[in-house]
Amino acid sequence: MQEFLISAAESTFSIAVAGYLLIRMERRLDELTSAIVRLESAIAGLSRSGEQA
Repeated sequence: MQEFLISAAESTFSIAVAGYLLIRMERRLDELTSAIVRLESAIAGLSRSGEQA
């Protein structure tokens, strides 16, 4: 029984750390996706203005 509790405690800590890191990484990925979309529109705007000149 004691081995089970030790194993469960170790697993719970690992799962909690992994969950925390995934949540933080998800936010960063959302910010990165937004930046890429803005960059894409800026490049498209430059392409259009270059064609008109």
